[in-house]
Amino acid sequence: MTNKYLLHGKLTAIAGAGEKLASILLEAANLVSTAKGCQLYAISKDPTDKDAVWITEIWDTKEDHDNSLQVAGVKELIGQAMPLLQGRPEKGQELVVIGGVGMA
Repeated sequence: MTNKYLLHGKLTAIAGAGEKLASILLEAANLVSTAKGCQLYAISKDPTDKDAVWITEIWDTKEDHDNSLQVAGVKELIGQAMPLLQGRPEKGQELVVIGGVGMA
């Protein structure tokens, strides 16, 4: 199996904007789901923090991930999400997937 690129991070919305942020990220997931190299783009809610949204992405390569930012509509969604964030987004964890269940 070829190693995959995984990006995992948390975005925290301003108070009360967690649902709106999650809906924007779900739209982004739909847009990038057909991008080259996209294996997983999961949006998760934190059960202990209603304004925190987690994003887990698995790509064939980091380059595929970087190129996904050029998918039509993605930059517009980023523009919608940024004002909802509580401060600057933290850099997500960049990991290399070496195997596991469900990995091709």
